Amino acid sequence: MSEQSKKYLIQMKNVDKYFGEFQALKNINLEVERKERIVICGPSGSGKSTLIRCLNRLEKHNKGQVFIDGNELTDQIKDINAVRREVGMVFQSFNLFPHMTVVKNLMVAQQLVRKISKADAKQRAMHFLERVKIPEQANKYPIQLSGGQQQRVAIARALCMKPKIMLFDEPTSALDPEMINEVLEVMVDLATDGMTMICVTHEMGFARSVADRIIFMDLGEIVEESKPSEFFGNPKNERTKNFLEQILTH
Repeated sequence: MSEQSKKYLIQMKNVDKYFGEFQALKNINLEVERKERIVICGPSGSGKSTLIRCLNRLEKHNKGQVFIDGNELTDQIKDINAVRREVGMVFQSFNLFPHMTVVKNLMVAQQLVRKISKADAKQRAMHFLERVKIPEQANKYPIQLSGGQQQRVAIARALCMKPKIMLFDEPTSALDPEMINEVLEVMVDLATDGMTMICVTHEMGFARSVADRIIFMDLGEIVEESKPSEFFGNPKNERTKNFLEQILTH
């Protein structure tokens, strides 16, 4: 592994992504250091979700290179599986198994993918349910939980795999307003623990307080990236200024 690969946990080099004729990502270059917290924002259709989905091969990039902890994501299934073991992802929808209790939702991937014993998987599941502050919900089914609680279960499930990176794809967008803060609190807690995070979100308060760097995307391109103080206080690009005016006045 090169010195540069050791420094960066994530590298995207000249990445393009097409859906048919439509180019969703245009020459993306991104480097993320270990323990760095990145927020990606931008208007709908700007390529934010596509970018992070390319980081665990939920979407296959058409051109360029993607490296996770020095391992290149290729068509080889062993490369894809090796990367996915190190990358946790939390979606807008919670994607919990409805026929399993909360604790079983957290145990199943540990047992199948990490080959952890049932007892150890349960112990780790309870640890992370404590971490997201809902251990008392362990034996309930997802349908018995609020949206905010279900999203916290989804975060705990990802953490059970002990990933090196957590990806969040608009994790609060499907939630009622009163539930958003309980999920953001868990994410802030993770951030202060030193987890490497990339979060696609419109929650600008979260971005301002948690991000080491904010990336603004539009039309499939990274238009601007800077520290939060610079991003909010002195945006350089007209598209960034227009976006901030719209989102901060609503």
